[in-house]
Amino acid sequence: MHIYLPIAGLSVNMLVIVLLGGGVGLLSGMFGVGGGFLTTPLLIFYGIPPTVAVASSATQITGASVSGVLAQMRRKGVDFRMGAVMVAGGVIGSGLGALLFRLLEKLGQIDTVIAITYVVMLGSIGGLMAHESISTILAQRRGEKPHRAQRRHHPLIAALPFRWRFYRSGLYISPLAPFLLGMLTGVMTVSLGVGGGFIMVPAMIYLLGMAAQVVVGTSLFQILFVTAATTMIHATTTKAVDIVLALLLLIGSAIGAQIGSRFAMRIKPEYLRLMLALLVLAVAVRMAVGLTWRPGELYSVELG
Repeated sequence: MHIYLPIAGLSVNMLVIVLLGGGVGLLSGMFGVGGGFLTTPLLIFYGIPPTVAVASSATQITGASVSGVLAQMRRKGVDFRMGAVMVAGGVIGSGLGALLFRLLEKLGQIDTVIAITYVVMLGSIGGLMAHESISTILAQRRGEKPHRAQRRHHPLIAALPFRWRFYRSGLYISPLAPFLLGMLTGVMTVSLGVGGGFIMVPAMIYLLGMAAQVVVGTSLFQILFVTAATTMIHATTTKAVDIVLALLLLIGSAIGAQIGSRFAMRIKPEYLRLMLALLVLAVAVRMAVGLTWRPGELYSVELG
């Protein structure tokens, strides 16, 4: 069944879009990532204009995050104080990201910048995730116990002033660290249509030293509010939010997030990370091919 997208100006298969949203929601529930780093390029592959893909995927991430946060709250997996600080930074970052997005749009470079940034970002993250996952799996097969580093925040984080206690995360650190981290993800959410969870989650573990049991839920809590703000910014400035596309993605992602949170409790995490890494690398390669492949005919002439 096909449906017309008014802002994108295209007719698309409704089931394909819903399934795409469901797959991204699945990742959200399993890993605590918004999934926009896959939604946006996949929509572009499907033929959606990059600006519409970026703006509309932020709306989808909001839906997936709501579902994921509710599942994590039932497990007491959200540090609301830490999340509030990150949300404050994310809202400010969203405003900065909107200015950057408008500047690139006026220069006529927004599509190219989005594509190149995704290739570099996904290639780097996918490679690191694949290396870590394969190393862990091989060590387990050799009968070695995986190395578990002591949970500590980075020395630079420890040097920041004005420390607060974040009881649920088990931390006594400056709120400036999570605030700046939230600001970075806010910029990325508006300019690239990503939730930022694929950067947020590792940073919360390895930089802030947060307890693992609250990382996913707190990440989703921050993503929820920042993507909601991003949707409002795009709706009022770029006018690129396709509400029909966003609703189809929301339907799939809300269901997928609930299923993903259940999968995360049954499958070994190293295998889940490896699957995600391979998917991320595949998307990066596909986008790189799209940037460098030269079509056989650059234009065609038709007689009317």
